Amino acid sequence: MILNIGSINADFVYSVPRLPKPGETLAASGRALYLGGKGANMSVAAARAGAHVLHLGAVGADGRWAVERLLEYGVDTRHVSEVAEPTAHAIITVDPTGENMIVIYPGANHAIPETGLNPAFALAKPGDWFITQNETNLQEEAAIRARSAGLRVAYAAAPFSAEAVESMTPHLDLLVLNEVEMEQLRDATGKQAGDLGVAQVIVTLGKRGCRLHDHADGWKGRDFPAPPVDPVDTTGAGDTFTGYLMAGLDRGQPIAQAIGLANQAAALMVTRHGTADVIPDLSEVQTMRRP
Repeated sequence: MILNIGSINADFVYSVPRLPKPGETLAASGRALYLGGKGANMSVAAARAGAHVLHLGAVGADGRWAVERLLEYGVDTRHVSEVAEPTAHAIITVDPTGENMIVIYPGANHAIPETGLNPAFALAKPGDWFITQNETNLQEEAAIRARSAGLRVAYAAAPFSAEAVESMTPHLDLLVLNEVEMEQLRDATGKQAGDLGVAQVIVTLGKRGCRLHDHADGWKGRDFPAPPVDPVDTTGAGDTFTGYLMAGLDRGQPIAQAIGLANQAAALMVTRHGTADVIPDLSEVQTMRRP
């Protein structure tokens, strides 16, 4: 099982001719509403990859549709709470090349009740995976609880904060962050991947795939290329990668095999417009052909 304490957002996506500059007003050619949030995206990706995912999160009364959507996509939602704060939302602009710009309002994601941790962790067993991201409260508290219960702990370091990463690394087995975030972490702390005290660090490299830094091979770094595709929207690609990665590890796959499948899922994701609603399922990823 994968236990995920993660964000749940309403994603408002606007198609724009280019990403706006400071002070500029642009007319959008399209608008769509999707289920999103890094936590929800990862839970859906892991569930679509065949894992049992228990999601801990919170929505406002305006977010009941999001919980229903998660359940529809195979996520265990029995520990998603309804709180007084409004459901989180994101404003996302996407240009014709698939690049995006995102503004997030945290809302209920920062009001997950701590009382929900005990009943959720009671369902987990030693060896299960716990994952979280930097979009909610209770990240470190839940990671400490997970480690003490014998769970393996993973952290997706986005939205990036060097302070948040440093507070989480003592509790981690796996850290996932992108190339820019790794540079920011190195600039803030002076530490390379092998200096963080985490057994495995994965740095995603966009269309170039990812790099694994593993204590088992002396932190040399091993690159895993991504299948070449024509992207239309990069939103949610990193979350899809992480969700598929976690599902593979939860099934007991070697990390190289889990990364390979995760790279394929992320590559397929960028050929689609949207977030959680369009994350590919396992059968689609397995039949994907490399050009």
